[in-house]
Amino acid sequence: MSSVPASDPPLDIERLEELQAYLRAQGILDPEDRPAMCVLSGGVSNRAVLVEIPPRAPFVVKQALSRLRVATEWRAEPARIHREARALEYLCALVPRGSVPKLLFEDRRHHLIGMSAVPQPHRNWKELLLEGQLSLNHVGQFAALLGTIHSKSSADPVLARGEFADRSFFESLRLEPYYRYAAQEIVATRPFFGRLIEETLTARLALVHGDYSPKNILIYREGLVLLDHEVVHFGDPAFDVGFSLTHLLSKALHVTCSRRDFLEAARIYVRRYLECLDRIEWRDELEPRAVRHTLGCLLARVVGRSPLEYLSPAEQQTQLRFVLQWIPHPQPRLCALIDAFSEELDCR
Repeated sequence: MSSVPASDPPLDIERLEELQAYLRAQGILDPEDRPAMCVLSGGVSNRAVLVEIPPRAPFVVKQALSRLRVATEWRAEPARIHREARALEYLCALVPRGSVPKLLFEDRRHHLIGMSAVPQPHRNWKELLLEGQLSLNHVGQFAALLGTIHSKSSADPVLARGEFADRSFFESLRLEPYYRYAAQEIVATRPFFGRLIEETLTARLALVHGDYSPKNILIYREGLVLLDHEVVHFGDPAFDVGFSLTHLLSKALHVTCSRRDFLEAARIYVRRYLECLDRIEWRDELEPRAVRHTLGCLLARVVGRSPLEYLSPAEQQTQLRFVLQWIPHPQPRLCALIDAFSEELDCR
């Protein structure tokens, strides 16, 4: 990996002529190169552009936004893109080859990175799931990848210090817009979220991805490639479990034709993930917290700053009602939570 020197004036990579001139000035493109460039859609916190220059391998340029593209006011420090750069470097050595993109270059002035592009053909896993295309092979890989990250990183004492010890990006992009904002919207949940935030900030057990969801997974040759690592930190792995399980449960609610399949996939996901932690001393302590994070995320994805766009108003009310029933006395087991959600959806 090489670091690209800063240039002036400031750059918006979605203005493709400017981006092309910038890449030439940095020596990333040769003068004779005629690249095909395409703005990638789907993200709310970054700009991303695919650059193709056959016969060379394509790459993606990604730039952090200071104001996120959501309906409510939501700002975050764009320097978080450099946390993603460090996470790519670390994870490339931790997870199976090809499971994360390779970092190619980094520019601290313009808050951008270049990384390898996932080859075509590939599909976004969220899109496949919303189409009802649910593969238990993908679910198993999803669980195993997260279990690998958590179990292997927990044995690395260096991670508890240095850059990954900082949780400011996680707080501004997750705790504030999800938990604190939801607590403001529904006053009765304030004690629950207050305790959840406190225990989250207390736990320092493993490397936490912080955005572990199907939208950040590409399926290539039936394998999973994990994207978007800008809130990676050393903290509470139970957050990743609750955040990711929320997506499977919310899709069980929404994709009615595959409801039972999604609920069973959620159970398989939980069991496979916990199997990966068999020899981890904090395994049993994690599950009750993961239940609380699942409840917190289920609520936040309805009333937080970033609600799930595919849930209808009626589905939002169902999800909200379920969480408010469970928050006062949550059971300690994830599968019990899934079973209760199943009963709420009348899928006993």
